[in-house]
Amino acid sequence: MSSVATTTSDPVVDGAVQVDGTVQQEEPHHMEQIVERAAEELADASADDILRWATNTFGERICVTSSMTDAVIIHMASAVAPGIDVVFLDTGYHFAETIGTRDAVSAVYPVNLISITPSRTVAEQDAELGPRLYGRNPDLCCYLRKVEPLERALSRYDAWITGVRRDETVERRDARVVEWDARREMVKVNPIAGWSAKQVDDYIADNSILVNPLVYDGYPSIGCATCTRQVAPGENPRSGRWAGTGKTECGIHL
Repeated sequence: MSSVATTTSDPVVDGAVQVDGTVQQEEPHHMEQIVERAAEELADASADDILRWATNTFGERICVTSSMTDAVIIHMASAVAPGIDVVFLDTGYHFAETIGTRDAVSAVYPVNLISITPSRTVAEQDAELGPRLYGRNPDLCCYLRKVEPLERALSRYDAWITGVRRDETVERRDARVVEWDARREMVKVNPIAGWSAKQVDDYIADNSILVNPLVYDGYPSIGCATCTRQVAPGENPRSGRWAGTGKTECGIHL
């Protein structure tokens, strides 16, 4: 991590955290202490207060990551910090609707949209590792087209904001609103970790949030077109991801 210091001065209201002086980003132990304090004091805070703490603390050294299923987190973050970076992983396998949603987000919201691509094109990956790697070894395909590119993209930041919610998967049920990402040695902020799907839907309706049109066509959780199917009424919203493989996460949030 770079030796960049972020100065903060204003506390977040209603029980949030005051970080005095400068946050030395090159000291992971110091960052972990800040995370622990923030996780406790922001546990019951509103998503806006969590985002305000995060953007005040890290300034330009924070970004939002989005799969472009909807723009809930993007809308929230851009209201608190206009011009914030939004990182999108363009895997080469996305639905056209997902790319269209990305482009609409860039046009509608006051954000700096950054599309990240894997080190290999789909054709190069097919030539090197054989076609349809996503079917033969989905974990490796996800690593090459999602996890590794994100590692590169996040290396310029000290914190990242996600739309992770506890009710999405078993692996996410212990997610806190502020966490220490030990693998990347950075701070992970999950402002809506405690939200239900209904709260998300209500926020979308109340604020006219951009939503990937596939959501209304039976795709409540959207990944690559090669590994995402429609979900029947009553099925788990993420059951359409890597259906039949036992896989529930791409590896980004593990």
